[in-house]
Amino acid sequence: MKNPNKTRKIATNSPAPDAIREAAEIIKKGGVVLIPTRCLYGLAADAFNAAAVQKIFELKNRPADNPILVLIKTKDELSRVALDVPAYATRIMDRFWPGKVTLIFQARDNLPVALTAGSGKIGVRLPGHPIANAVVQAAPNPITATSANLSGKAGCSHVANLEPEIAEKVDLIIDAGPLIGGVGSTVVDVTESSPRILREGEVSARDILTVY
Repeated sequence: MKNPNKTRKIATNSPAPDAIREAAEIIKKGGVVLIPTRCLYGLAADAFNAAAVQKIFELKNRPADNPILVLIKTKDELSRVALDVPAYATRIMDRFWPGKVTLIFQARDNLPVALTAGSGKIGVRLPGHPIANAVVQAAPNPITATSANLSGKAGCSHVANLEPEIAEKVDLIIDAGPLIGGVGSTVVDVTESSPRILREGEVSARDILTVY
């Protein structure tokens, strides 16, 4: 059962400042918050806090070799997590951010090993949902945004359908009502001389390659 005392209902078009501050404070202290992203609900924790990142893996029963993406405040914050930003990656960001596309960069070595699953790479997105954006703006560091589901199960687009194991263990639930669901962001590896599509989502591979 979800604990109503840790659920905050927020209108998507009017993020409640008190709830956003509460979420950011929990994240700052190493907690995990359920937040809406563009298509699905996600699990937000401080991406620079190794213990908080480990909580995400335990909560989802996520394999240790499966990395977790992060949300950043602005493109300028990319330098905190990524080593190199190719010119074509900047063109993709300019065209499709916020939301819609997750880009995979070479990761800086200051990130928790669990976050990158030892791959040396990090997935990054500028959030497309107003509440996710408000939370990351209020948090001190980039935040995680992995889908709020047990590994191997479908993502959650409505808080009412959240897995009980997830609902019980998160520290706060931001309920923005039903989300659009769907396939989620397109994932593109930009660590090579040309983009490599790892998952085709909201943006087609053709559109990505057109920008390239």
